[in-house]
Amino acid sequence: MRRRHLFLGTAGALAAPRIVGAQSAASRTVRFVPQADVAVLDPVVTTATVTLVHGMAVFDTLYATDAEYRVQPQMVAGHVISADGREWNLTLREGLRFHDGEPVRARDCVASIRRWWARDNFGGELMAATDELSAPDDRTIRFRLRRPFPLLPRALGKVTSPMPAMMPERLASLDPARPVPEVVGSGPFRFLSAERVSGARLAYERFAGYVPRPDGAASRTAGPKVANIERVEWHILPDPATAAAALQQGEVDWLEYAPPDLLPLLRRRRDVTVAVTEESSLSTLRLNHLHPPFDNPGVRRAILGGVDQAAFMTAAFGEDRSTWSDRAGVFLPGTPMASEAGMEVLTGPRDMAKVRRELAAAGYRGEKVLLLQPNDFPLIKAQCEVAADLFRRAGMTVDVYGADWGSVTTRRASREPVERGGWSAFVSGFSSGGVLDPVAHLGLRANGAGAWFGWPDSPRLEALRQDWMVAPDEASQRQIAEAIQVQFWQDVPYAPIGQYFRVMAHHRSLGGFPVGMSAFWNVRRG
Repeated sequence: MRRRHLFLGTAGALAAPRIVGAQSAASRTVRFVPQADVAVLDPVVTTATVTLVHGMAVFDTLYATDAEYRVQPQMVAGHVISADGREWNLTLREGLRFHDGEPVRARDCVASIRRWWARDNFGGELMAATDELSAPDDRTIRFRLRRPFPLLPRALGKVTSPMPAMMPERLASLDPARPVPEVVGSGPFRFLSAERVSGARLAYERFAGYVPRPDGAASRTAGPKVANIERVEWHILPDPATAAAALQQGEVDWLEYAPPDLLPLLRRRRDVTVAVTEESSLSTLRLNHLHPPFDNPGVRRAILGGVDQAAFMTAAFGEDRSTWSDRAGVFLPGTPMASEAGMEVLTGPRDMAKVRRELAAAGYRGEKVLLLQPNDFPLIKAQCEVAADLFRRAGMTVDVYGADWGSVTTRRASREPVERGGWSAFVSGFSSGGVLDPVAHLGLRANGAGAWFGWPDSPRLEALRQDWMVAPDEASQRQIAEAIQVQFWQDVPYAPIGQYFRVMAHHRSLGGFPVGMSAFWNVRRG
């Protein structure tokens, strides 16, 4: 599951437009090109990964997850659990401060937890198990539970969206369905809101008041988070050639995703490092269960027969199979809950004539499929083009809604029919930390209106998820996870379309990158 390959070399720069006004960066500034623009700055109200990367820089969490997906204390010094497992007392570390200068108090965290668990599926499980959440003093957070909930630290230390971000009570107490009006966290970097130019740039500076953990090893989001750089600038460059040229010309320092077709050129540069990181994601074709044609389970099952994961991955990530896999099921391949149960539906011969027959038998009558396609998000756009081709070859009526990423994320929240501003399908991805088990797996929730966009409704999947949470040991959990995957192929909350590893490129002077998603703490210039 873990792997890293480095490639170094030299080549001439690409002929592409220069960034207007670009200057040589100061030695303690890092210029970063993210996968897309940040449409929403609040990491609690959206599941967009780019917002999570932003959020992890600005906010902190009570617990954290290390490289082996073990949970460690982060903002908390530790906790005490009652003998019956129904009371947890969490103690905050001393000296924690928000970016506005105010101390982090337990009541801020209580309000933040309440805001987060109103938005998050895993948090919702914790909320359901909690009888009382309080702050008896400034450093103590107390959970009184209706029943034991041993996954409590795991929920509060999750590395997936929505982020369990701690923020001041004055912000956390606002409507959790709306983004907060200010970005005030307690993380290692402070967001510079005055410098934000939508679609062009964001900026952050080192928070001098941040207190890293004094113990442990830096690992994923766990351990000491040390800000070695004074300033981080995000440059929004949706054109891959422009981004690659900017790196070669010294106008930026780090590409979150290196363009697959330009990797040979970048690998030949002596001043550029290209790395296939250990961080992977499962790519998905999400289907809308509320409206035709994908409200019909027979139609959803028929489409699985035409999914060619290799085609999706090649379109987005090129021919280099070290950067992707076409053996992706429900859970992260190579981890305990992953299995081969029912995988023949994806790995068997692709037969579009059979898909068309099964669609007809299921009752498909030419209803329009509206596919959401972000034109400024190259990796997703490429996969959307494969999805549109799949639907057309299956004999379906397809309309592609091409727009910017922000517009796509806004429209996918609509529950209206296609003709009233709704949608039928979109492509997205779940990061590795979110697909290890059924509890945190956003795409597996099948509780209807409470589920992620697409709103699948499967009492059987929900029952199996609850069974997994109370299973006595890993062997029992594996057995239930296999049953979940078998049921998944019947309900089809989404179509799995592959696994990909993040390939980043950066100036060779940079080092210290944390394992996992893009993060700026511990990064340094060598």
